[in-house]
Amino acid sequence: MIKIYTTQICPYCVMAKEYFKEKNICYEEYDVAADEKASEEMIAKSQQMGVPVIDINGAIIVGFNRPEIDKALRL
Repeated sequence: MIKIYTTQICPYCVMAKEYFKEKNICYEEYDVAADEKASEEMIAKSQQMGVPVIDINGAIIVGFNRPEIDKALRL
């Protein structure tokens, strides 16, 4: 399961979501600016307040880091 924690104004969030769409990878998106519970969950997982934070089966990736995303997805 893939979760991506985003905000509406984050260009790297858009890039990450577009990358998942290109690869036909399903994900659940959580807008941390609008959802306080999701924001708290993201900070607990990543120790970060920056977005995107991507959780790929428990592997936490901060930012749009394509090599790390590919590694976690085993692409």
